[in-house]
Amino acid sequence: MNRYNFDQMIDRRNTDCVKYDGLQDVFGCADLLPMWVADMDFRVPPEVQEAARKCCEQGIFGYTFRSDDGKDAFRNWVKQRYRWEVKEEWLSSSPGIVTSLAISVRAFTKSGDKVMIMTPVYPPFHAVVKDNGRELVCCPLIRDTEKYVIDWECFEQGLQKGVKMLILCNSHNPVGRVWTREELARIGELCCRYDVLILSDEIHADLALFGHRHTVMASVSEEIAARTLTAMAPSKTFNIAGMMNSVIIASNPEILEVYNRELTTLHLDLGNIFGHVTLKAAYRYGAGWLEELTRYLEGNVQFALDYFERELPQIKVLKPEGSFLLWLDFRGTGLSHEACGERLVKIGKVGLNDGLEFGEEGRGFRRMNIGCPRCVLEDGLERIKRACL
Repeated sequence: MNRYNFDQMIDRRNTDCVKYDGLQDVFGCADLLPMWVADMDFRVPPEVQEAARKCCEQGIFGYTFRSDDGKDAFRNWVKQRYRWEVKEEWLSSSPGIVTSLAISVRAFTKSGDKVMIMTPVYPPFHAVVKDNGRELVCCPLIRDTEKYVIDWECFEQGLQKGVKMLILCNSHNPVGRVWTREELARIGELCCRYDVLILSDEIHADLALFGHRHTVMASVSEEIAARTLTAMAPSKTFNIAGMMNSVIIASNPEILEVYNRELTTLHLDLGNIFGHVTLKAAYRYGAGWLEELTRYLEGNVQFALDYFERELPQIKVLKPEGSFLLWLDFRGTGLSHEACGERLVKIGKVGLNDGLEFGEEGRGFRRMNIGCPRCVLEDGLERIKRACL
């Protein structure tokens, strides 16, 4: 019997919510069904709500640091889920994963250095490199009939150009790959060969679907761990992105020292009180909620795949291995990228992420957030159908 109601409708409008109240700024239209920003429309675990409520009732919100209990909750979480033994002295923090990416680019590279990403990929991966005056090296993934795979020849050739850092999306947003241990080992071996630092964004780690298992990059080998900075967070897993609290891990003390120096230089090391208490509660008590959420998301994925196959076979969708995002290929509709976007907004009245935000490889694609009640998903699919027929 299910304990949690993921079918519950919650009105998020007029709460200064980016996903709903930011539609006008992004799409030029406010009366859309928002299926873009990667946060879910599900109420967080009750233990997380209770932790925030108790904190609020105290009525004092002063400077706060992450407690030893919070660190232990995270360490126990990754030990149980990934068999990854993390020592307390390996831990640092960041207000958010994107912030940690920017901090790391600034800390470990200098102006003009080359940083590699594998495209199409989450837009801030592009931005943190270019905004800080570094040179972006893109290695496009290959889309086959079942999944995206790494172009190993392109990957190695890119590293040979003098790349200083690889920003790895593990699991990958938006294509939904949960990289295998073998794939990660090959990435790591090549980075060791060419002396490349690995910045591994593992924010979607906990949301592996359909029996796929997430592997932490730094757990593959000690040699790989020695050149890896890992970024994790409860934000996507437990729908608390607004709490702005992430965990940064490095077993190599020299890497952690360089990261921490930049973190403290920018005065971003304290975090916020609600972020700390909800992180601890989520990692300590959230496993049961996550198990039910995973089953619900798998149901949403299958519902959407069946709908596209039945009603919109011209839109191709690869079954994701993780997270609550679908990468939709509209190229078979016969519409140009621009015309498709216009019809989705003006006729379908649905807001999806523009694929070009993820790189040129996203031309003809849109990203769809299905972390919502089933009835909302069905509504969104009907809107896409209306736009494309």
